[in-house]
Amino acid sequence: MSNTRGLGFLGRTRERERLDGMLTQARDGQSAVVVIRGEPGIGKTALLRYAARQASGLRTTEVEGIQAEMELPFAGIHRLCSPMLGGVEVLAEPQQHAIRVALGVSSGDAPDRFLVAVAVLNLLSASAEERPLLCLVDDAQWLDAASVEALGFVARRLAAEPIAMIFSLREPIATRALDGLPELTLGGLDEPDASALLSRAVAGRLDNRVLERIIAETGGNPLALMELSQSLSPSERAGGFAAPTTSDVPSRLEERYLRRFAELPERTQRLMLLAAADPLGDAMLLWRAAERLSTDPGALTPASEAGLLQIDDRVRFRHPLVRSAVYGAASPDELRRVHDALAEVSDPELAADFRAWHRALAAAEPDEAVAVDLERSAGRAERRGGLAAAAAFLERATALTPDPDLQAERALAAAEVSLQAGDFEATQRLLAIAESGPLDGFGRARAALLRGHAALASRYGNEAAPLVLEAAKRLEPFDVSLARRAYLTAWHAAAAANHLGGQSVLFDVCRSVRALPPLPPDPHPLDLVIEGLAVLVADGHAVAAPVLRRAAKEVMRLSAEDIVRWGVQVGGVRLAIWDDEALLVFERQARVVREAGALGELPIHLQALALERAWRGDLSGARGLVAESESISSSTGNQIPPFALLRILALQGREAEASPLIEAVIQEGTTRGQGNAVMVAYWAAAVLYNGLGRYEDAAAASREVVVNSVFPLLTMWALCELIEASARVGDTKVAWEALDGLVATTRPAGSALARGVEARCRALLTDGDDAETSYHEAIEGLERAGVRTELARAHLVFGEWLRSEGRLGEARERLRTAEKSFAEIGMEGFAERARGELAAAGAKLRKRPVQTREDLTPQEEQIARLARDGLTNAQIGARLFLSSRTIEWHLHKVFGKLGIDSRTGLPAALPPHDRDAASRSHGKPLGG
Repeated sequence: MSNTRGLGFLGRTRERERLDGMLTQARDGQSAVVVIRGEPGIGKTALLRYAARQASGLRTTEVEGIQAEMELPFAGIHRLCSPMLGGVEVLAEPQQHAIRVALGVSSGDAPDRFLVAVAVLNLLSASAEERPLLCLVDDAQWLDAASVEALGFVARRLAAEPIAMIFSLREPIATRALDGLPELTLGGLDEPDASALLSRAVAGRLDNRVLERIIAETGGNPLALMELSQSLSPSERAGGFAAPTTSDVPSRLEERYLRRFAELPERTQRLMLLAAADPLGDAMLLWRAAERLSTDPGALTPASEAGLLQIDDRVRFRHPLVRSAVYGAASPDELRRVHDALAEVSDPELAADFRAWHRALAAAEPDEAVAVDLERSAGRAERRGGLAAAAAFLERATALTPDPDLQAERALAAAEVSLQAGDFEATQRLLAIAESGPLDGFGRARAALLRGHAALASRYGNEAAPLVLEAAKRLEPFDVSLARRAYLTAWHAAAAANHLGGQSVLFDVCRSVRALPPLPPDPHPLDLVIEGLAVLVADGHAVAAPVLRRAAKEVMRLSAEDIVRWGVQVGGVRLAIWDDEALLVFERQARVVREAGALGELPIHLQALALERAWRGDLSGARGLVAESESISSSTGNQIPPFALLRILALQGREAEASPLIEAVIQEGTTRGQGNAVMVAYWAAAVLYNGLGRYEDAAAASREVVVNSVFPLLTMWALCELIEASARVGDTKVAWEALDGLVATTRPAGSALARGVEARCRALLTDGDDAETSYHEAIEGLERAGVRTELARAHLVFGEWLRSEGRLGEARERLRTAEKSFAEIGMEGFAERARGELAAAGAKLRKRPVQTREDLTPQEEQIARLARDGLTNAQIGARLFLSSRTIEWHLHKVFGKLGIDSRTGLPAALPPHDRDAASRSHGKPLGG
């Protein structure tokens, strides 16, 4: 952290009180985080130094971002955590491996960047167990991208660790890695404090008018106050005239530093530029480079005496603006000269990446040897998980490649890594370079595929599918297997865009797949998946069912890597055939993704699992998964539509919460081209309104899906809601047409779930013995399938029918079963509907006991369940990517809310309507 010399701390009372409070929190065992934002010179570093001085009883670890044109992946993490690396053995093995590879102390496959972040979280937490910890991150905008992303993740996951984490961040700045964290924005000093600072900084008396002018022109910026006041001439101090300034404070400071720089001897200027070009400030490296420039290291003394830099084992500039001013004022020839000197004295083995980067900046024209060095550096960065650094090396290598063919290939490789790093702007820029070169047909197909992937990753779904579809067609002549994967991506993109991507895109994808050569006798499971999905859309469920069943069986042998990449599409195969075992598949996929530490992909898998859990009646467990998904998404920045929450709120009948969310998802999904999110919202509305007995609204909402959706898996369930709503409002024509559509999906499936759903819907439209037989078939099938929400609804509509037939005793029995199930599950809207029917059937309603304990949050419920099932705090923390101490903190809150003293009370205190019920109905353990 840069040295701050001055005249004592003036002002900032509110800010210092906030930092003092954070330190007290850490001493008391609680986490505290703040990002101090402000312009250069405003006093951010001074506040960090204040916190360090006040941190008695805390261990302090700190890192300062270094301004440079290059970055080394996780360099900031290495400097922050190096004092703690001896304790890395306390981490779970995958985390140990991830952080060792990321920091370059072990070799292995490139770790997931978020798994590295989890390892950092637990490493800091373990250190804080010994002694509360203060983490200071100064100039975070200049940390390498991998480090600032990891530290942002850590800051969002802190809760009950004795850790205070303080960042400083220059404004304006492009990084979004720290967005959403608690902030402290610094403005200028108020007039009394600014006046006091000026009085101390300036020898002699300042005229009041001059003092007021300086304060006004600097905006109370402390560094500007001291620097600019000292540049006043005697006449100006006494009140003489001076031309008003129009430049901003940072620009004025740079101008001030450049004037002081220009007064130094030429050899001193040369060494200062050399120091400005070295991002590490390594004094020994600087002296060796100075010798190559025939300059005596002693030439830096005048710069030190002028207060522009400080020299010990490192060379530190007084302020980063000094470095940027010196470097920015140099000519291209001067910059190439100093970078060449630094490259020549950098160790080709120990500092290969710095040497390659300096060589690149010293190059006056394309140079293949330099480009090769940069390419090697990119490979090293990528193997450590530093995608942003790898992309930067590859982009520079592209620019220095003399051969047009090779330049296009390198641009394509750089675009791919930039896409993986989430830099979509760089991806498009590099693709433009690649496509302007002499790429062959295969290269142009790969470029087209990357454009489609970039559109899909940016979450604007309706642009992606046509791009990926076109790329897949281009790939066919070169690599049919790769083309099939591209078609699977295109299918996913078209399904995500749904009706907003155009009615024809999904059908075009499926027709193209059907036109491919026949599958080999032993196809890859993913080839069966896209084949089955294509047949489903092109030819219907009856033709697709055999392929889908085979695909559902074969995908169980997919590798973990394939599950992480393709798991969501794979799950769709099970849903398309109304599979009774779909829950087990989603459990397995979420577990595999979690164990892989693929936090970027985990939220969508948790959402899929939550949907399945909710469907089977475990609404509490589903809410816990949603909370985990949202927590991880907020930490990673990978936001996805709230699919599962929509379904849960609809089943619960919580109109006050569900309706605004439904409207918001419809509006945002329409804006962003996420048609499937819009359709899910309408489906949720249909479920909500059927539960509340508002059948006309339910019919309208479900009709939106049935009429508009091109995604068959969603239409299947919307048909069920449309049949019930239309039957209740007397629109039998629509109901029978919807039943025909439903039967076309259930008959080929033949599962217990399919039979139960079809029988329940048919019973709604028939009379007499046929209706009663169908109701019994529905209950039998849905009991066997273990889908408690649909089973309870079957009891409800059976009871309603029995009441309409005048069989009141039987009706009351079915309705009581339904009401009890709804109440246990938490489907209050449907439960109230059942109570109304019970009252109409002459039943005396029993009051259910009022719950007196405080409700657990979804996250607390999830942690409590895992503890109830025997997992240790460490195991729960590893599963939820939280520290053991945070788990313990949550459990103490759980015990208080449940009125118990320890884990032993959890089995009796937790509600019984959870995942165990679904598991028992299958006769198998979950997650097997």
